[in-house]
Amino acid sequence: MSRKGNCYDNACIESFHSIIKKELIHHCDYKTRDEAMFSVMEYILTFYNSKRIHSTLNYMSPIEFEKKYA
Repeated sequence: MSRKGNCYDNACIESFHSIIKKELIHHCDYKTRDEAMFSVMEYILTFYNSKRIHSTLNYMSPIEFEKKYA
């Protein structure tokens, strides 16, 4: 269990949130909370989890990684 207010206890999710903010949220002007939530979910499902390159996958997208090692 992580301690309240200690970002080092939750480094993975802090990194993920930083990426979402840097690549998506700071580039958009949302009119409603629902619009922002939809945009974030769409980004995660259509880009982050499938097309975005990841350093842990030797700088390949998850789709490329699966094709290469499946």
